[in-house]
Amino acid sequence: MRKLTERAIKALPRQNAEQIKTIVNDLVEGNKVLETVLSSLPAGIMVSDINHDLLFINTQARRFLKLSGNDFLEKKIWKAVHDKDISDFIESNLLSQERVDEKDFNIQIGDKVKTLALSILPLVDRGTIKGSFISLEDVTEKRAESLRLRRAESLASLTTLAAGVAHEIKNPLGSISIHIQLMQKCLNAENDVCKADLLDYLNVVNEEVDRLNQIVVNYLFAVRPMDTDPKCRCINSLIEELIEFIHFELEQESIEIIKNLEKDLPELKLDDKLIKQAFLNIIKNAQAAMKGEAGLLKISTFRVHDSVAVSIADTGPGIPEELKDKIFEPYFTTKDSGSGLGLTLVYKIMKEHSAEIRLNSIVGEGTNFTFIFPIPQKEQRLLGWDGEKDEI
Repeated sequence: MRKLTERAIKALPRQNAEQIKTIVNDLVEGNKVLETVLSSLPAGIMVSDINHDLLFINTQARRFLKLSGNDFLEKKIWKAVHDKDISDFIESNLLSQERVDEKDFNIQIGDKVKTLALSILPLVDRGTIKGSFISLEDVTEKRAESLRLRRAESLASLTTLAAGVAHEIKNPLGSISIHIQLMQKCLNAENDVCKADLLDYLNVVNEEVDRLNQIVVNYLFAVRPMDTDPKCRCINSLIEELIEFIHFELEQESIEIIKNLEKDLPELKLDDKLIKQAFLNIIKNAQAAMKGEAGLLKISTFRVHDSVAVSIADTGPGIPEELKDKIFEPYFTTKDSGSGLGLTLVYKIMKEHSAEIRLNSIVGEGTNFTFIFPIPQKEQRLLGWDGEKDEI
């Protein structure tokens, strides 16, 4: 294209009006093809000149950044972007002439939260910087897949470690417990003045032994293959039973429960005990997050494609962005007395049910966990989703 343009320019003095018109039309058509190709790319593209004025933006970038019309062309490129975080980032890096390979931003597109990877590269022509090239790629699924692999690897490592640790600790704990009982019997037969103090000390030791034993039990539960007993079950009935169990405790802390359960959902293959435990862990975390202030806990069910979704949302402080990828990792906790296994168990239970977990949390607004359960094959529809319900 460049060589064609250069030859055309050189030939202009020797061309008549009709020939010049033909050359211009050829250049216009070539430019249209190039623009069509760029606008058909799945990635968003923005190009600015050396003064950072926006020269070109393709269709995908317009969609990602919610831009319409052409009023923003030939303005500073960051002024064309409505999202403040992205705008500030572009301005800062262009003015400091920093190259950016990939920087993730979460943006709302319709009813979905998408992760965009933004890259900034210099636009170089024959060794001279002529401007900047910015690309925007939707990496939502790529990041989710990477996160799923990390969690799977983390659980695999935990399994190996837990089996060895549990084997080593259980036997000494049993021996300590037996010897403490023998010491208590001996002390009961004596009248020593320090007997009361020794008994107090032994009671403390017994409590610590029980506590360590419970840690081992929880640890093993987190890593052992689960003995599930899935049965066809209405998810709404299960949730109603769970709410009946927990609602008094939540009401005492001024937490209002809002139910939005879609009727006539197909039955799912669920292990009642495990699913209730998973949902209860999420509700307990929400309760702890909203402690000390009136809050809302919204539990919803709805059908999406060939799946049934359960959403548990709270109005707590939300989860900071830097912690979202860590919360399902074993022994990660932000609580002073937390074991760090609660959400690991949730993840493991959902994995046993072939269910997917999606997290949407905004600091200062709240957290929403969505669990997506596959409908048993005999219940699945032959046709695709009809669009009547919001996608997740």
